[in-house]
This record gives sequence, C-alpha cells and structure tokens, in this order.
Amino acid sequence: MNNLTVIGGGSWGTALAQVLCDNQVGVTVFDRNLDVVEDINHNHQNTKFFSDVALPASMKASLNLGDAVKDAHYILLAVPTKVIRDVLKDLNSVLRHPVTIINASKGIEPGTHKRVSEIVEEEISPGLLEAFVALSGPSHAEEVILRGVTTVTCAATHPEVASEIQALFNTDYFRVYRIDDLLGVEVGGSIKNVIALAAGLIAGLGYGDNAKAALITRGLVEIQRLGTAMGAKEETFVGLSGLGDLIVTCTSVHSRNWQAGFKIGSGSNLQEALDSMTMVVEGVRTCQATYELAQELDIEMPIVETIYKIIFNKMDPNMAITKLMTRKTRSEFDQVK
Repeated sequence: MNNLTVIGGGSWGTALAQVLCDNQVGVTVFDRNLDVVEDINHNHQNTKFFSDVALPASMKASLNLGDAVKDAHYILLAVPTKVIRDVLKDLNSVLRHPVTIINASKGIEPGTHKRVSEIVEEEISPGLLEAFVALSGPSHAEEVILRGVTTVTCAATHPEVASEIQALFNTDYFRVYRIDDLLGVEVGGSIKNVIALAAGLIAGLGYGDNAKAALITRGLVEIQRLGTAMGAKEETFVGLSGLGDLIVTCTSVHSRNWQAGFKIGSGSNLQEALDSMTMVVEGVRTCQATYELAQELDIEMPIVETIYKIIFNKMDPNMAITKLMTRKTRSEFDQVK
C-alpha cells in the first residue's frame, strides 16, 4: 500500500485525505493544531472545518512532521502558498528519503513571482525530490468531502508520475485527468483567484449575470495572455485547470476569493474583508504577483490591474469599473500582448 502524508489539516487537505482513504491509500495528516489532530485520531472528524462529517477510521493525524513523513512515498501540500516556503524548509530538514511532492494549493509568490514548483525546487534538496505534481481544477472541499462528483487535472515534472497520481486519486466520484503543461496548470489555477475577487466585487456592487459572464470570459483572455507569454500552452486554459476552475471560483458561494471580493464591493475595506474570513484568501497575494508579472512582461491585463488598484491603491470600486468599461474600443480578438 502506498503511504501518503498530507501537510495541512484544513478543509482541502482533509477532503483530499478522505479521497485517498477511500482509495485504500495509507494517509497521515500533519497539522500543527492539537485540536485538529486529536479530533481526527480520536473522533474521526475535523469539526473545525466540517461539523457533521464522519472521516474514515483509516485516516491518521500527527503533530510531528518527522514522524508523519518517515514512511511516505508521496507528500501532498495543502497549505496556503503564503507559508509554503517555511513548510518546505521544515520538510527538507526532516526528510530522509526521496519523495514525490504533490501540490494542491494555488498561488504565485509576490516579489519573486515564483510558482510553487519553483519554490519546491529551491527549498527541497535535489536528492530528496523524485518529482513534483500540480493537482488543480474546479473543486471545492465542501463538495468533495461529501463525495460530490468532481473532476480535476494534474501535471508533473515526469509524465509517468501523472499516471501514478491518477491511480492514487481516481474514485467513482473524484476523477483526475492528466496534462503535459505544468506551467499552464499552475498559472491558470493561481490567477483565477484574482478574477474571482473581481467576480465577488461586481456582485457586491450590485451587478448581475451579464457582468459576471463578461468578467469570466475576459478574465480567461487575460489568464491565457499572461500564461502563453510565460511559455504555457494555449489550450491548457480552456481545460479544467483554466476555464473549469475559473467558472467554479467565480460563481460559487464556497469561494473564499469571491466572498472577499463581495465584501469589498459591499463597502468593506480590504483588511475588514480579510479579517472576516475564516480561511486564507489566496487571490490577494496572487493579485500583487500577477500585476507585477504583467508589468514586467508588458502584458495587458486590465481586469487584474483594476483589482490591484482597488485593493492596494484604495481606488473607489465604482470609479474603477467605469474606467475599465470606458477604455479605448477594439476588436474582441485583437492580438495584444
């Protein structure tokens, strides 16, 4: 039996751990919260995130990272990208054998503009890293934990490893495709969170379905524009890790990024919006990184730029939307950078 350690006992880490347990994978969840660890081990629950869900009895949890990973063939990262560097430093210090690292978080690091695959390469010693895999797609933990039908995709540094991941995760309710475009999967999964902030914001301002459809469509254009400039494949962005993830994140009340945007559009400032959230809003940090990347690569991303100005420059949202809508007219399919 393959052994896998999930780093992060939050909602997504717990939901994916359950998928793996359903597939007879030996799973240990590492978390720093004693209450979460004891709840999983003694009550077979994680009531901090799922109040009435019974978890598989085979799921184990640990407070000790070294103990949690000592028998692992695979390590699944399910922590916010904000803390991934620190987590990887800790992991590198306790690992004693090579592992495949699977990342289920989505984000780009501000300042460095690094994707998680690049951060892993920097922080994990070469002899300890067999392969890296990005697992991404339209998937809310709140539905996966209830075994709702879900499809995602994965991309790996070694193509054969993507097939291994499919075998690990595929169940009758959770289906994994594979794609040969790691960069595109990471970019699409990250920047969709910025567009989801925008979707929540326009809902908070009182705009309806017309605006939502326009935002998703033009948001996809911006993601594709930046991604292809970075070297990703164009078709990746109309797949599960691009359009699929964008749709679910921009239309679901489960989306933390949508909720944060909605609060800002409804009159909260950024800090008030973030303070009211119980979980990390990845889109805020990724918005900064994406805006910086677009400036660096001279890529036009008016929606991302608008959200950046609202969040970081305190621009009035109504004025920002008016400026966005009254830009110079052009053909829909102009080949701009």
